[in-house]
Amino acid sequence: MRRSLINSIRGLSFALAFLAVPALSCGQKASTGAAPSIDGTVCDVQHHPIAGATVVLEATASGQSISATTDSHGRFKFPALEAGTYTLHAKQPLFADTVEGPFALKEQEAKSVVFLMQKDPSGKPSDSIAEDVPFSDETHFTVAGVTDTTSLGGHGSDPVRRNNDALAKEAASLSNSGAAASEEAAIRERLSKDDHAGLRFQLAEIEEKSGRSLDAVKDYQRAAELDPSEAHLFSWGAELLVHRAFDPSIEVFRKGKKLYPDSARMILGLGAATYAKGSVDEAKQIFLQACDIAPSDPTPYLFLGRVQVTETELPAGWTDRLKRFVDLDPQNAQAHYFYAIALTKKPSGREQLEIATSQLKSAVGLDPHLGGAYLELGILASQQSDLPQAVAYLQKAIENTALPDDAHYRLAQVYRRMGETEKARQESDLYKQAAEKKTQQVEQQRHELQQFVYTLRERGTAPPKQTPQK
Repeated sequence: MRRSLINSIRGLSFALAFLAVPALSCGQKASTGAAPSIDGTVCDVQHHPIAGATVVLEATASGQSISATTDSHGRFKFPALEAGTYTLHAKQPLFADTVEGPFALKEQEAKSVVFLMQKDPSGKPSDSIAEDVPFSDETHFTVAGVTDTTSLGGHGSDPVRRNNDALAKEAASLSNSGAAASEEAAIRERLSKDDHAGLRFQLAEIEEKSGRSLDAVKDYQRAAELDPSEAHLFSWGAELLVHRAFDPSIEVFRKGKKLYPDSARMILGLGAATYAKGSVDEAKQIFLQACDIAPSDPTPYLFLGRVQVTETELPAGWTDRLKRFVDLDPQNAQAHYFYAIALTKKPSGREQLEIATSQLKSAVGLDPHLGGAYLELGILASQQSDLPQAVAYLQKAIENTALPDDAHYRLAQVYRRMGETEKARQESDLYKQAAEKKTQQVEQQRHELQQFVYTLRERGTAPPKQTPQK
């Protein structure tokens, strides 16, 4: 088991509550539940779902607000609310902001809303990298260069975009670490006499770590041109991916997958790039393929767990792969945690929820500091109206999560249901503070994408030489 990746995954923030959401298309209604809730879809005027839209729910009485991000089918949900008056705001780049309400939400009412968003005539695309990449079946490749790494394009926003960034970093982390910066002068001297693939690769590593991303991508490309090895192609594609050059990275990973069909990390890179571009359903199938290439390798399953953060619709076989992860490594807390989340993502009967609860308890038994698992246990206990137990789990989630905004929010809801008004107010204040800090942290991370941590590289050695398949 490669603990370095597991530890890095453990530190990533999970911004969404993992709740089961029934399949809804534009205009369909949700069934009524025990607690008031609001769900719905965000579509354009042609009724095409809009993924990655931000939906903000504002309570009229308190002025407090929470947000959600639509999944790949344009859906959102605010479960377990209090009765009251609310206003919904839908926001998405290139579209005009849309408002629904204010409206009254009654006890035990499940309200469904459909937003139809108009194109904003003044809007401009956010992606600056959209050049075609010609490829051939030969071993010489060309690709457009990266122009501006601060243009944060790609599919979705907020939690979805944070997830894209995380997936990109995880894909990039599968490369191999290289030379120290002090060797740069010597490498350039040797390159002036012999344009060697290995030297180009080492130079690219130095340039990347020093923040010279444009130079790095050119040298990664040159290394792949001189020697289209699995390692060179993957590193080139990963460099493009983390700097949001999605189309070029997809082309590089596709070429790499064709030459090295047994490379799980090449497939993961292709999946991450495809997901970031917005082809979510295709990306999910690619991630599933990676799990089957090397069933005993934990890395692909960790990617499945990451994708679950912002997706409510999981394809057939997804939950089975995560159950396989548990069977392969029953002492891995993340395996139990991710399997439990997958179980709660689809319409669940009592038996499934009991299995999910059992898996979450196994996760915290193996890792008592796994805050996300305590959060999910608190949510499940709240849904079953076991409010004292929900309070206990949510307090543990707060203790074991760096920025526990969601746990504070959930705990405030539980206290309101228990009639503990002052405690609910205190938790609401803490929720606002944590949410603001998390937003600041995410913005900082977005502007530091070039400082990657290559956690899954074979330290000190080059990856095993693989023979291309023609």
